[in-house]
Amino acid sequence: MPGKKLSQPASLTVRAHGSKHPDVSRVLVVDDEANLRKVLAAMLRKDGYEVAIAENGEVAQAEFEKNGADVVITDMVMPKVGGLELLKAVHSTRPDVPVIIITAHGTVDSAVEAIKLGAFDYITKPFEQSEIKAVVAKAARTQEANQAHVPPEGRGRTSIVGDSPQVTEIFKIIDKVADSPSTVLITGESGTGKELVATALHDGSSRKDKPLIKINCAAIPKDLMESELFGYERGAFTGAVTSKPGRFELADGGTLFLDEIGEVPIEMQVKLLRVLQESEFERVGGIKTTRVDVRLIAATNRDLAAEVEAGRFRKDLFYRLNVVPIHLPSLRDRRTDVPALVRHFIEKYNKRLNKKIEGIADDALVMLQAYPWPGNIRELENMMERVLLFADGPRIEVKDLPEPVRTSLQSAVAQLTDTTTPEVGETPLKDFLKAKQAEIEKAFIVQALAKTEGNVTRAAKLLGISRKSLQTKMKEFGLRDESPPEE
Repeated sequence: MPGKKLSQPASLTVRAHGSKHPDVSRVLVVDDEANLRKVLAAMLRKDGYEVAIAENGEVAQAEFEKNGADVVITDMVMPKVGGLELLKAVHSTRPDVPVIIITAHGTVDSAVEAIKLGAFDYITKPFEQSEIKAVVAKAARTQEANQAHVPPEGRGRTSIVGDSPQVTEIFKIIDKVADSPSTVLITGESGTGKELVATALHDGSSRKDKPLIKINCAAIPKDLMESELFGYERGAFTGAVTSKPGRFELADGGTLFLDEIGEVPIEMQVKLLRVLQESEFERVGGIKTTRVDVRLIAATNRDLAAEVEAGRFRKDLFYRLNVVPIHLPSLRDRRTDVPALVRHFIEKYNKRLNKKIEGIADDALVMLQAYPWPGNIRELENMMERVLLFADGPRIEVKDLPEPVRTSLQSAVAQLTDTTTPEVGETPLKDFLKAKQAEIEKAFIVQALAKTEGNVTRAAKLLGISRKSLQTKMKEFGLRDESPPEE
């Protein structure tokens, strides 16, 4: 299967670690058997991947730190540094990178434990080439889907950055429902941090010492969804040379996070409903019923209620998932959190990229707050990584920001001051004028703050209003004010 294309906005992102060719998945193959390394490398290169090899975990760590990878395939048992140690090392800096474990039949239990510790999947020796190709392709799709996702820097709700009213309310919900067995449905646009909330819910529960198993439903082909969730028995289909547990079994006693639940095909939804209601299922090709104790958290960027109306999502499953709804606001709806997120990412990428950026100029920060962030926190993190990578001064300046961010302020002002009016009858005149006035006020304040490099006193003079009035308006519009009071 050809290597997956990684879709990132070239104008806003750069891959500091990973493939030298931004559109090709880079796979790191780690095994102490030279022949196996060669066979795997040749097979993957033939399928279009860029491949690096290492003879043990120690060499692999050095290679990963220097050049990175999109997918890691590693033997379980190796001299010096084994597969589990390598897994921990990779995920200590890049928890978004899928790690596939290769294991002998006698160590399958260890491989299952590795998945519970965060490994993406495992393959037993001897294996079919078709099997390893399918697993690597699935890993590449998952890494693409999660590319530049905000990974937890710590554990629990402390990894969620922000103190806006919206985020504060989310903290309250997490604290209230984390230790309940109720199913949670997290909704919100892509890049708003749904996985972080799922992690916080797990870490705040009595299940925190049990597995948190994550699966991106959008990365799983429809014909493999059942075996992925419920596992399969040997001989269930071509290539099933051994039995394998599914994600529900792996999550037994813990939490299963199904991201992009809206992508589950409707024929699979009835089976998912059964396991949620009865806590039991059968593996593909099996007759034995397996019972599990799993707390389910689901997430989607779709409007599932609309999907139900369109007949693409079962109503009964929607109600079963939507016991505790948590909606995550877009970043443009919580702009007051942008400064805290920026500081967080500066600290994070200073460590990762060995940089010493001290902070960000006020006018640059104002521009970041004015930008609409269609990709939400994910886009902001992408941009901050790129900015820190190329910044050569002690702090981030306007000139360091990508062109779309620098020009968005002017285009926003042009749009907000557009005199186009709606059709009579669509919007009451009073409401339209009030909304338009607020938009224009905000646009002018943002411009004034940018021109004065965030100096509130000078911006107030430029606007011809008092400093106190400007501060009141800034608070109303969710704009930052950290300037010292006038003496």
